[in-house]
Amino acid sequence: MERKHRAPVATVPLILTAALALASTAAGCDAADTTPRLRAEVIATRPHDTNAFTEGLEIDGNTLYESTGLSGQSFVRATDLETGAQLARVDLPAPLFGEGITRAGNVLWQLTYKDGIAFARDPRTLAEIRRTTYQGEGWGLCTRDNRVVMSNGSSTLTFRDPQTFAVTGTVALTSHRNTQLNGLDCAPDGSVYANAWPTDDILKIDPRTGDVRAVIDASGLLPESARTPGTDVLNGIASLPGTDHFLLTGKKWPTSYEVRFVPA
Repeated sequence: MERKHRAPVATVPLILTAALALASTAAGCDAADTTPRLRAEVIATRPHDTNAFTEGLEIDGNTLYESTGLSGQSFVRATDLETGAQLARVDLPAPLFGEGITRAGNVLWQLTYKDGIAFARDPRTLAEIRRTTYQGEGWGLCTRDNRVVMSNGSSTLTFRDPQTFAVTGTVALTSHRNTQLNGLDCAPDGSVYANAWPTDDILKIDPRTGDVRAVIDASGLLPESARTPGTDVLNGIASLPGTDHFLLTGKKWPTSYEVRFVPA
């Protein structure tokens, strides 16, 4: 089963007992967690394509880039942030599974999940300029201070050269070490915001130290009445230029949410 879908509920008594024990332990850890808690306050909503299994969002000026996943259904597109008009789109051939995306200067990088391929694309046309390979899985991407930041489903962020994609360093979270970091946003405040798969939490991370500055509760955005059998988890975060707002959405969600993070 792809990591992009929630695991089925266990029914075996032994497994359930173990799960309850683990939940109890986790609750004890949470009680000692002093990380500041925030919540996502909705400012506005926008329509979102329910065919988009969102893996990465990035806003550059007035252009919204989105990369989507699933083998045979993956594509990357650029749309006008204000009107939603599609400016460019490229579909990935099966079996490639698209992942995170980020603009780094004159290159738009796009990851693949288990294929080990990173595509360097023209930011305007999305045409492939070149490609390179990397070890392990690809999940999220963002760019800050002339460094590409990448997640791979662990609690470690990897830094890469924006032109060659070579590894230049790593940083591990100093807390929340079991988190599977997914979609990323390198925000103007210097933080990296990361979706914590498969939860509704977003971590605010200091990329210099790995410290988690805040945990943001983004649950309850999409009402149950708007969910379908194809609706999947929260994923996709992009800071809106010139504001302290963010655009959030999820996999095959009908809506994107403009939010700000406020005390819980």
